[in-house]
Amino acid sequence: MSAPRATDMVLTPTGLRFMGQRLPCSIGKGGISARKREGDGATPVGCHRIVGMLYRPDRMARPAPWALPIRPGDLWSDDCGAEDYNHMVCAPYAPSHERLFRHDRLYDLVLLTDWNWPYAVKGRGSAIFLHRWRRPGYPTEGCIAFDPSHLLWMAQRIRYETRLFVPALR
Repeated sequence: MSAPRATDMVLTPTGLRFMGQRLPCSIGKGGISARKREGDGATPVGCHRIVGMLYRPDRMARPAPWALPIRPGDLWSDDCGAEDYNHMVCAPYAPSHERLFRHDRLYDLVLLTDWNWPYAVKGRGSAIFLHRWRRPGYPTEGCIAFDPSHLLWMAQRIRYETRLFVPALR
C-alpha cells in the first residue's frame, strides 16, 4: 500500500481523517479484515479509490457535479453467482441484491469504492460504500458510515485523486 496523500481519507482507531478533520464513523460488524469475503460483515484492508457518488434527488440537492441520481428500481447485485455480481443493476432483477432507493435514509448519499470492482472476484465481497450511519457506533455490513452532515461535507470536497486508506488496525 502506498503512503497516503493530503487528499486521501485515512481510517484511524478514532475516526476517519480527511482534509485536516477527524470524523467519527462506524465500520463493519466483522471488524477490519485483510481476507474480506461476501457476507462476513468486515471492512476490507487496503487502498480503495472513490469511483462514484450516488444521491437521492428527491431528498437532497446534487452534492457534487459528478454525482449520479439514485432512482426507484436501482439495485446493487450481491449474488456471487450472478454475471453482474458487485455492480449496479435495475429492477426487475432475480438474483440477490440490495435496494439503493431505500425507505430509510441510509443511502441518500453514497460514495462508491473500487473494492472488488469493476472485475469482481466471486465471493470476495460486494460493494464497500461510504454512507450515512443508522446511529453513532452502530456497525455496518462492511461499509463505513458517518453522520449525514460529515458525509455531505466529505462528498463536497472529494477530488479525482482521493483514495480511502483502511489499514489493518489493532
